[in-house]
Amino acid sequence: MSEPRKLRLGLPKGSLQEDTQKLFALAGYQVRMSGRTYSPDIDDPEIECILIRAQEMARYVEQGVIDCGITGIDWVLETGADVVELADLEAPWPAYCRVRWVLAVKQGSPFRSVADLEGKRIAAEAVGLATSFFERQGVKAQVEFSWGATEVKPPILADAIVDVTVTGSGLRENQLEVLEVLLESTPRFIANREANQDPWRREKMSRLLMLLKGAIAAASRVGLGMNVPRDRLDKVLELLPALDTPTVSPLADERWVSVFTIVEEKRVRDLIPQLAEVGARGIIENPLNKIIN
Repeated sequence: MSEPRKLRLGLPKGSLQEDTQKLFALAGYQVRMSGRTYSPDIDDPEIECILIRAQEMARYVEQGVIDCGITGIDWVLETGADVVELADLEAPWPAYCRVRWVLAVKQGSPFRSVADLEGKRIAAEAVGLATSFFERQGVKAQVEFSWGATEVKPPILADAIVDVTVTGSGLRENQLEVLEVLLESTPRFIANREANQDPWRREKMSRLLMLLKGAIAAASRVGLGMNVPRDRLDKVLELLPALDTPTVSPLADERWVSVFTIVEEKRVRDLIPQLAEVGARGIIENPLNKIIN
């Protein structure tokens, strides 16, 4: 008998690892990462997982060592890998939110523009991104690879840095200010071009992505159910910022209807009192695992 087919899936090691495991759990997949293993277990016999640093993911996907994987678009651009992007996986979790690659200098430095950095030393982990940026600006700068703690290097070890930030708090703590934003990046699901042309692998990736995107869509939303007097229904519907048209169902008592809708979780604390004020009763908030459109 022939060996069963498997989709070789690269999972990102490092900062994206914990939130990736959380995403797969919400999508219905249990991924177990134990000790120092680089081959996590997953409860799908048709998927083989490999743990790889996000910085290297695109290169291995391009080479076909793995069929697909999750990494930031920043590292796809950094490596110049020729891969297919199948989905943007931006999500409301620390490691999956939007990040910025910025050019920053010490506060009070003489550098006020990109042009001022002509011939200067720039520390960057993403050397390719930084080099391409300065080339586009027509500025010749000395870009050096930074092994970490990049934000502490100006002004002694570097004149400026290219670093990644979410809130900018790390830059402010080290008295740095942003001169330019080079790139905004989010996690992406990428695939090898040949794997994406294979019908079985393409279908397997498509089904996996449906569940992953469904979990992300549900991550910041909740379901709201309530009973509403018919003569108050219009007022309730005016308040509901529905993902889609709210579901309205009859109840045994013809004077009442049941209403269900999906809303942003951050709006619930303001919305529930408003719904109660216009007559909604028995209001129930339910967590959601997936929303499939």
